[in-house]
Amino acid sequence: QVRLVESGGGSVQSGGPLRLSCAASGDTYSSINPMGWIRQARGKEREGVATIYTSSGGRAYYADSMKGRVTISQDNAKNAVYLQMNDLKPEDTAVYYCAAGVGWKGMPGVHALAPGRYDYWGQGTQVTVSS
Repeated sequence: QVRLVESGGGSVQSGGPLRLSCAASGDTYSSINPMGWIRQARGKEREGVATIYTSSGGRAYYADSMKGRVTISQDNAKNAVYLQMNDLKPEDTAVYYCAAGVGWKGMPGVHALAPGRYDYWGQGTQVTVSS
C-alpha cells in the first residue's frame, strides 16, 4: 500500500504562484515510479498536469495546458514530490490530486499523464484562482 498526502492548496489571485506538496509513505514506496499531479475541475474530467519518473532520472512530462507555467520536482530524501505553479489562471481552479504508479513497465513518456493509469491517489487539495 502507498499513502499520499497533499498540501499547499488554497486561494490565489490570477497571475500568482502556488506550490503543492505530496508526501508519500507505505511499504511499496520503493516501487513508485512515476508520481504525478492530476486535477479535476468541477463538471470536468480528470486531467493529467505533470508527472515525474522518480526512479528514472527524474524525467518529467507536462500537459500542454500548463507547460511553461508548472514545474514538478522530487525530493527522494523526504519521499516527496512538488508542483510549483506560476502565472495561475482562473481556469486552473480545480482539485489537485497526487497520484502514484507502482510496477509500471515500459519506457517513460507522455502516456504517464493519463489519469486512469495511476494506482494510488491522495485525497486532493483545492486550488482556487480568482480573477
